Amino acid sequence: MTTTTQPRRDLSARVAEALSSQVLNALVGIAGIAIPVAAWVADKSMLKDILLAAETVLLLLMVANHMWLRRIYIQLRRANDRHMADARYFALVREQLERELIAGFGEIADGHLQVYASEVPRLSVLLFQALIDSDTEPKRVLAADLTTSPNLLTQRREYLTANRRLIEAGGTVQRLFICWQDDLAREDFARPFLALVDHHRSLGVQCALAVRDRLRADQAVDFVVMSQAAVLLEEEQGDADYRRGRSSVYFKHVERWAGRFESVWGHGADSAPFVLQSYESTVRPMLDAGTWDEPSVREAAARL
Repeated sequence: MTTTTQPRRDLSARVAEALSSQVLNALVGIAGIAIPVAAWVADKSMLKDILLAAETVLLLLMVANHMWLRRIYIQLRRANDRHMADARYFALVREQLERELIAGFGEIADGHLQVYASEVPRLSVLLFQALIDSDTEPKRVLAADLTTSPNLLTQRREYLTANRRLIEAGGTVQRLFICWQDDLAREDFARPFLALVDHHRSLGVQCALAVRDRLRADQAVDFVVMSQAAVLLEEEQGDADYRRGRSSVYFKHVERWAGRFESVWGHGADSAPFVLQSYESTVRPMLDAGTWDEPSVREAAARL
């Protein structure tokens, strides 16, 4: 069983909540009524001047608060139910859609968003495009893929196109394929897997391999780190048509995921790119010659 700790709210969030407080706005409104009444009742001119000055300050605060609220909240136009064919039915549908919309905006305001099924690839492409269009630096993507079906990854055409566009825009993509050792020893897995690697390399992606059996549970995770700005975590892998699947994007604590990726990618002769090269040096000649030797491949995979 795992527990999660709610992140501490920063100062700006607490200030925004205080300024948008209904109690604060009510107190300001009451003071705005009470001060001019007190000034009218008072006989002393000095006291009147002080009260009127306080009234002016309160008015300025109300204007500033109104501008602040317009800045931090999204304003939506309220639909008129009476203009619809069936006002009651429309009201029920509208209320449900508004609840879902507000819940989504609430998640984004907290720095995360969860999407399902066909929304997953759309969000993935959106994150890549935002990195291309923004001034965010470095334009670097770190992607860890739990590779159990290479053919499935090959079908993500819009996602792969977004990878290519980022690289053409001067960015870099490092992709770590995380595979089971037993899968690496199978010819029906190795052939489409190396075809997948070749396709990614043709796009300019830097490829590497990690054996899933040797990783900790917190390292064998499917995620994509967008620069230092966001991380997309795949919680349930989608099928070919994305009729199922669930992912979350987080805009906070991104450095933790980048560090996790770097720890698996590694450096030097034991790094994940060299692991992939070692695997290829054993497997490619067999695939090209049609002389697959599973015991030899299994032995080589055990040494990775």
